[in-house]
Amino acid sequence: MTKDELRAELERQEQRYKDVYGGEVTTYAAQPDPERKPWRKRASILDQAFAQELQKIEKELKADEP
Repeated sequence: MTKDELRAELERQEQRYKDVYGGEVTTYAAQPDPERKPWRKRASILDQAFAQELQKIEKELKADEP
């Protein structure tokens, strides 16, 4: 179904609703999409442990340099 066909179908349904039920149809503007925030990966326990091990190794290398 194309957009034009969909629009025509919605107009037919709107007209039918008005004729059959005597109702009133209110149309609203589309709501804007919410702003997307950049996705950030949360560090897992393994990632945190790996980072701690890297820090330990760096400290040991700095201590051994002098």
